[in-house]
Amino acid sequence: MTRLLLTLSEAAADAGLEEGGFDEVFLWTRNGRTTFTGGVDPHLAGLGVVNPRNVDLVRIALGVLAADRSVHREAGGSSWNARDFALTVEVTDPEIWAPYAEQLSRTVGFLSGDSWAFSFTQAPLAEATGLPIEEQHHDRTVLLSGGADSAAGALLSAVELGGNHSQSLVSQYSSTAISPVQQGIVSAISELVPGIRQVHHQFHLHRGSRRLDGSSFRSETSTRSRSLLFLALGLAVAERAGSTLWIAENGFASLNPPLGPDRRGSLSTHTTHPRFLRELSALMRSVGGHGLIENPFETLTKGEMFRRVADAVGIDAASAYLSSTNSCSHTDGRYSGAPAGSSCGVCFGCLVRRAAFTAAGIPDATTYLSEDASGRYGTFVRQKSIVEPLRDFVDRGIRPRDVMAMSLPEGYAAQDALALSRRGVEELRGLF
Repeated sequence: MTRLLLTLSEAAADAGLEEGGFDEVFLWTRNGRTTFTGGVDPHLAGLGVVNPRNVDLVRIALGVLAADRSVHREAGGSSWNARDFALTVEVTDPEIWAPYAEQLSRTVGFLSGDSWAFSFTQAPLAEATGLPIEEQHHDRTVLLSGGADSAAGALLSAVELGGNHSQSLVSQYSSTAISPVQQGIVSAISELVPGIRQVHHQFHLHRGSRRLDGSSFRSETSTRSRSLLFLALGLAVAERAGSTLWIAENGFASLNPPLGPDRRGSLSTHTTHPRFLRELSALMRSVGGHGLIENPFETLTKGEMFRRVADAVGIDAASAYLSSTNSCSHTDGRYSGAPAGSSCGVCFGCLVRRAAFTAAGIPDATTYLSEDASGRYGTFVRQKSIVEPLRDFVDRGIRPRDVMAMSLPEGYAAQDALALSRRGVEELRGLF
């Protein structure tokens, strides 16, 4: 078991290191020594007075992501993801969280595929800040990653709300190449939906490369837990806005059907799985936090989402808008000489995206590295390609026993999941 600590106190961090009770110590401060980058305050003072439970959730989520990134997964088949974590996090009131530690462990364990044990200690109080930030109500809060689904959700939300209404958009990024993509989507929505009022919160928050003693952290790249931090930040903003948080993801990808016997799913992730979203929402309500989360596209394929965008703004506008997004799973193409923010064209995210454009009858103007005629990205593309596993998956199709392994939450009918998955597979068939 790996023992880890997330603290807001330099003294607690030093004690943790000196006493040797932890394998990794993460210190989160806005200024001075810290193991995180991005400058976000650990009390979220930049948002105003946020419900303390939602502030706590951001700290927990950041600790989970830092732990996830700092411990390598085992290699080999379906057991590659087995790890044991004991994470201690400083929160506003440990007595409130303690009774729900096991519930949190189950929820995070389902998300990451690991075993988690949580304990909580007292966080230092926030220092006095400047003038209080004025309350701002927004009709809806929407997560905006820069991917096609989140962009579709943000646009369709704006269309549904209409002029003289407002929405708060929440983005989080580690790769700086994604930030301008997110900003461009916000600007495009303002042009496509005149009169909509938008506030865009961009958070740049992630674990740095070095420990407090200057040595380098280990770096695990799979980070299946990354959506927890995104959701936690979104819920904090939604709490201030007094609104529900939308996380827009097509239902087929959310269910994450397995591509093969040694793969739990396309990216081996449950980042937007309906069970995870329901469990997180219930947990936050239990501890007294804001936990209203909704995926309004839970019953749709990606192509069906794209079709709704085309119906709302027209095919040409939909083509330009959706093609400006980035759905690629890989941000390391620049190391092979590719422009920052490039799309490989052969990962699961890119392949589902390409199939969705075709199924919706929308021209795809995205530039994919796999289509570069010079072949200069050939090695990178071959390394990232899951075309053959996906072809095998499409040929096999979705079987009832696949649905039984999806861990559907209560109230989600198996026949609905089967029908949705089969529609998703039919869209993918258009690639082959």
